[in-house]
Amino acid sequence: MNEITIGIIALCFLIGLFLTGLELAFAMIVIGVAGFSIVVSPEAAMGLLANDFFDGLASYGYTVIPLFVLMGQISFNAGLAKHLYDTCHRFFGHIPGGLSIATVVGAAVFKSICGSMAATVATFASVAIPEMDRYGYSKKLSTGIVAIVGGTLGVLLPPSVTLIVLGIITEISIGQLFMAGIIPGLVVALCFLMVIIGWCRINPALGPKSKKYSWEERTSSLPNVLWPLIIFIVIMGGFIKGFFTPTEAGSIGAFAVLALCILKKDLNFKGLSKSIEEALRTACMVLLLIVGSTVLGHFIAVTTIPSVTAEWIISLPLPRFLVVICILLVYLVGGSFIDDLAFMILATPIFFPVFLKLGYNPLWAGIMIALTAGVGSVIPPVAVCVFIIKNITKIPMSTIYAGVVPFLSAFILCMILLFIFPQITLYLPSLFVK
Repeated sequence: MNEITIGIIALCFLIGLFLTGLELAFAMIVIGVAGFSIVVSPEAAMGLLANDFFDGLASYGYTVIPLFVLMGQISFNAGLAKHLYDTCHRFFGHIPGGLSIATVVGAAVFKSICGSMAATVATFASVAIPEMDRYGYSKKLSTGIVAIVGGTLGVLLPPSVTLIVLGIITEISIGQLFMAGIIPGLVVALCFLMVIIGWCRINPALGPKSKKYSWEERTSSLPNVLWPLIIFIVIMGGFIKGFFTPTEAGSIGAFAVLALCILKKDLNFKGLSKSIEEALRTACMVLLLIVGSTVLGHFIAVTTIPSVTAEWIISLPLPRFLVVICILLVYLVGGSFIDDLAFMILATPIFFPVFLKLGYNPLWAGIMIALTAGVGSVIPPVAVCVFIIKNITKIPMSTIYAGVVPFLSAFILCMILLFIFPQITLYLPSLFVK
């Protein structure tokens, strides 16, 4: 057998191992070492395993992951989202579907200090859905908006763990990826608002009006939004001006959020301990996935599958945008069967070179991959965001999925806009990052 055949058989075995329930990181390591042993030699495979583990776990650049995750966990356990949601509620709650609009705005602001998609979804499932239930909102609307907002805004708006990992495995500047994700993230949020307004106009019973607050009550709650925005501006400003590295930004952000929560007396020692424990667990999971994908990636590289796949896809008699759509569909389907982050780590080394050979900007390609992977987290069968909401609210998954479907039209509209106007993604990096 030639190397390509061995590689294809190995990938089939990888899927089989995953279906047995084995963690994907360990499955990738097993297949990577076994395959490298067959193609090269067992001695080289053992050396590869040792080097990849050391490089992955000793890399200074990877320390950015636990720091941003810690910042998100502190924000989550301190209840900062509750204050943000209260402010947005006061401004938007009096219009039809206003609490759903408040959820989108609140999640967007909260995401600016939280690097974890799961934490964002869990937070607003606990804060926003009960509030919408109290005002008689349809469970389809309340659960659907929380799931879709957490899944898509969670991967686009910095500091996104998905963008950090994507930057590491593609060697794209994390700071530029953060900048590239801001405008698309805001466009997605705007599309969600359009869906909410349109849906509630068609059926006003979905999102009844709530109490209208006075301007004095509204403005008195603005400090809840001001401090998270200041932290976000400090983090992104440091990237833009080159004052500090991504890791230093994560340190500053985590410290700033911790200091804010302590000063506001929102976080006790138990909450801090829980935040550190959860951040370590999440960071270890992500780092192990990266190490596993590195081992598997080195095996796949020696089989020449990435280069052969890229050449084959490029040779197809199709316009390049159709080729990209086919690749993104692979991410969409794969992310719906395997954890979206894990599948992105697995597939990107194979498909990312195709984007480059087709002449697409790597930043644009990275954002499209991240957005598609995020949507994979809200469609069946392995919909992480939906499972989180179900576990917290005990609402049937069929109801949550029914609420997600209308918002998928916003995703399609956003993807079309990014295809037609790639500068939506590239404008901020070209303007600020020299």
